[in-house]
Amino acid sequence: MTIYAADWVLPVEAEPIERGGVAVEDGRVAAVGPADELEGERRDFPEAAIVPGLVNAHTHLEYAVYAGFGDGLPFGPWLHTHIERKARIGWDEFVAIARLGAAESLAGGVTTVGDASFSGAAAVAAHELGLRALVYLEIFGADPSRVEELHAHIEELEGEVGERVLLGVSPHAPYSVSAEVYAAAYSLGRPVATHVAESDDETDFMLHGQGPIAAVSEIDPAGATSVHHLAAHGLLEPRVVAAHCVKVDEEEIALLAEQDVAVAHCPRSNALLGCGVAPLRALLDAGLRVGLGTDSPASTPSLDMWEEMRAAVYAARARAERPDALGAGEALELATLGSARALGLADEIGSLAAGKRADLAVVSLSGSPYLPWEDPTVAVVFGGSPERVHLTLVEGEERYEKGGFEWHELRHSAAAARARMLTTEVPLAPKT
Repeated sequence: MTIYAADWVLPVEAEPIERGGVAVEDGRVAAVGPADELEGERRDFPEAAIVPGLVNAHTHLEYAVYAGFGDGLPFGPWLHTHIERKARIGWDEFVAIARLGAAESLAGGVTTVGDASFSGAAAVAAHELGLRALVYLEIFGADPSRVEELHAHIEELEGEVGERVLLGVSPHAPYSVSAEVYAAAYSLGRPVATHVAESDDETDFMLHGQGPIAAVSEIDPAGATSVHHLAAHGLLEPRVVAAHCVKVDEEEIALLAEQDVAVAHCPRSNALLGCGVAPLRALLDAGLRVGLGTDSPASTPSLDMWEEMRAAVYAARARAERPDALGAGEALELATLGSARALGLADEIGSLAAGKRADLAVVSLSGSPYLPWEDPTVAVVFGGSPERVHLTLVEGEERYEKGGFEWHELRHSAAAARARMLTTEVPLAPKT
């Protein structure tokens, strides 16, 4: 048994423990409590806190080097830019980029991702690097027969990855996928992720068939908002993670809550794309399972969940014009147990409790303005960063220790893929 000990342990489902420890045995948490009361081989981390492994509820690892493409464009033209760019690369490039994304996640204290994957490379990368993942394979268009090809690809990937990587489906969005394709994808019986009510451009297209999305969509406008459209076709279910939900009103929030749909809140992406500020407090107060997601560097600067926590706090307080609109403890819960609930994995991960998977991160506050400690949760949420993560465990295995990755090769391969996207060479077809 190994004891990981620090100034503080933040279990999330229980009060912070000063001079706490987490006992790990056979990939699970054996006990959590004062470190001196736990027996085993001990590793001490002074001026640090131990937190549950962060859970990124919505990302795209395959877009880890897409930063800056189309910055400042309205949502529709921005989307078109990314569709055109990713058509220039193939399977090997997708895997190289996803490996970097998985490595950056682990180095930032993230132990689980809910990833919407265009090619499926994210599943391979997560498996190779030991990142826990629920990878949703994307599908687009109006032809339900495409689901057969998607199903075959999912089954192929399942033979290549271990049990820590689960596979689901992601009908991209109501403006890019017909109701028939949604239904066919749901028929596979897998977890579902989809983008919902992200922007005014989406609403404009869904209601009127107008705006910049009309130029890139194969779908007929529904004459209803995305939430009402999905509800009308029976496509709101508890297994669905709805990313964004920026443009939702009280009635739509009630519809989502009634069907127990989960929401992945992505405040930095929503802000950077000019989509707006999601009504996080209203979503939480309605009883929705809400998790936190970074989206990807295609629409936000990084996969940094610490910065995402802070952005969630800033946005919630600015929207409500109240400093108590979202606290540090709530932000940490969103990034851990909240995201685990959204992904349907809360029985196994998301908090530090005996019997759960030993997914955790050690974050140092040494040299920060938050020491000596006053409130450890405030210190961690506002002072934490990937640079301060010393150790990341996934199921008891030390998957990252500061300085432990061969970053040069990971970054070189991913940068080469980015360079290809900046050329106009004949595109490669992604693996299917």
